[in-house]
Amino acid sequence: MIRKLTIIISLLLVASYASSQIYDPVSWDFGFEKKGEKQYELIFTAFIDENSHIYSMDIPEGGPIPTSFRFDTVTGYKLKGDAYEVTKPVELLDEAFGFRIKTFSNKAEFRQKIDAVESSIAVSGVVNFMACNNATCSPPKDVEFTIKISNQSADQVIKADTNYRIESGSPQTGKGFLKFFLISLLAGFAGVLTPCVFPMIPMTVAFFSQGSENRSKAVFKALIFGISIVLIYSSLGILVSLTSAGAGFANTLSTHWIPNTLFFALFVLFAASFFGAFEIVLPNNWVTGADSRVDKGGILATFFMGLTTVIVSFSCTGPIIGALLVEAASGDVLRPTIGMFGFGIAFALPFTIFALFPSIINRIPKSGGWLNSIKVVLGFIMLAFSMKFLMTIDSVYSLGILSRDLFIAIWIVLFSLLGFYLMGKIKFSHDSDLTHIGTFRLFLIITVFTFVVYLIPGLFGAPLKGLSSFLPSPETSGFSLPELISENRAYSGPANKYTGKSSLCSEPKHDDIFDMPLGLAGYFDYKQGLACAKELGKPVLIDFKGHACANCKLMEAKVWSDPEVLLRLRDNFVIISLYVDDRTQLPENEWIVSALDGKQKKSIGKINEDFEMSKFKTNALPLYVIADHDGNPLNKPMPTNLNVEEYKKWLDEGVALFKSKNHQNLPNLNVTI
Repeated sequence: MIRKLTIIISLLLVASYASSQIYDPVSWDFGFEKKGEKQYELIFTAFIDENSHIYSMDIPEGGPIPTSFRFDTVTGYKLKGDAYEVTKPVELLDEAFGFRIKTFSNKAEFRQKIDAVESSIAVSGVVNFMACNNATCSPPKDVEFTIKISNQSADQVIKADTNYRIESGSPQTGKGFLKFFLISLLAGFAGVLTPCVFPMIPMTVAFFSQGSENRSKAVFKALIFGISIVLIYSSLGILVSLTSAGAGFANTLSTHWIPNTLFFALFVLFAASFFGAFEIVLPNNWVTGADSRVDKGGILATFFMGLTTVIVSFSCTGPIIGALLVEAASGDVLRPTIGMFGFGIAFALPFTIFALFPSIINRIPKSGGWLNSIKVVLGFIMLAFSMKFLMTIDSVYSLGILSRDLFIAIWIVLFSLLGFYLMGKIKFSHDSDLTHIGTFRLFLIITVFTFVVYLIPGLFGAPLKGLSSFLPSPETSGFSLPELISENRAYSGPANKYTGKSSLCSEPKHDDIFDMPLGLAGYFDYKQGLACAKELGKPVLIDFKGHACANCKLMEAKVWSDPEVLLRLRDNFVIISLYVDDRTQLPENEWIVSALDGKQKKSIGKINEDFEMSKFKTNALPLYVIADHDGNPLNKPMPTNLNVEEYKKWLDEGVALFKSKNHQNLPNLNVTI
């Protein structure tokens, strides 16, 4: 029993970790067949995707979750015996559990005999099952059903009037909400660990350090801040469901120029306030008369800070919450709300704890001088981080104004000024005199100037891998990055010399808008890339990415830049980069109507996002797919994975499967497959 629980918990953890993937390969039909006077058989039919299976009703002890049925107790009918299997199961060796287990693939039918007491009845209940393939398993799922039966004269199968059918990858309104809630909690804690969220924590501390001399008021504002985050995420789940906004809503919010401009201005405004230019005070007529100690402006400012935190985090947490929001694509309200509520609780918890910290700082005697210094330091950090919003606007709308060189130059200036401030060379009006430099300040000065020195080579084309998720794409640099990589590559020998060129069949469509990373060549149109792959006899590598995707840049800087990975990408694949957040509008004859939400998609990003969600049941970024000439995946798609060796093995596996499927050799490979 312990072994069974251990295995099932492990499978659930795997499922929660792969939150960028939505694995749901089973759809159900419910119906009935009349067998005699007031005698019926309920019919439960499972349609199972290729390469997946569900388990039999008869599973030995220590095995996975069996398929089972539970019926609500009502007076309108009586069960005759137990539910039974019509389809004969196939017994297979399950490597995860270590013994042979009965399974169903493709299609499975189950039945339950009943005697009707009344002429019209409704049989309701739950089917519980677990689906797996060779790579992953879904958590056990409860699916509710209601089968309405009236006295039929013909002996025939009648499709149930159920108002419910689960399609592969669609929302599930059954039970099992606790499991889904726990997975959402794990996703929320994971979201805090993303690179775009960590910088928000000190900013939160800085915000609550203003006007927090009153302990009770500071605690109240901190609690309002945490509750606001939970409410915003919960409301987002409801909003997306009710408006059928779909899983792309978070992506739209994080990449549109209006919210990015708004938050750039907001960060600059906060920075100026921390520098002592002014105090952020809302109008007096906003003061509430209900509580003389808490003014309405403070509450609204706290709520707005929570809203800022939520929206800023979208650029990194989008793949995580996007997987939850895909649940809302067909209008289901309950599960997205539960998911976003759980995510919000876990996400808000550390922020709320840190939000309480300023009240403690302000109660320390003689804290004014060094607390002012903290505000100024955070003001510089806010200015630096505000550049992210301008970078998003510039990249998403292909403006070509904020290059990588300019971005790095601004950061060098900002952090140099910060270093001089810490040394006492720059002084603001509210600062105390700096009579000496303490040990902590000295180490902070060393850290800041070390960071500045680290940034300087970036002006001359250095990749700065540690900051790749924050910086504009290397392709916007004025230096020839491929040449630098070629000169410093670890690979040696004429056969492996990287030239920075890849063979293409035709001029890539949209190459005036997009650039391939690291000197590679490829396509930005799905059909054009498939056609070239067929002509060259190579598999395709589909790269779902975004201008504002931090993890995409991280993967390219730390994994794709590896010499052996780069060589494989150049020689073994036709790369198709599909940007899901680009707002370039296409000609009318290229517009599509989404099969997911029925809406018309007009831009490059919307069409690519719809393609990823409809074909691969996820909107995770990045997502890498190795496919054949028909676009069918050859192996399991790869999300963010910074392990270079694993990524190489995944690439080689895809090539080997392509060769095996097509019974052909790839031309002149430079690596061993």
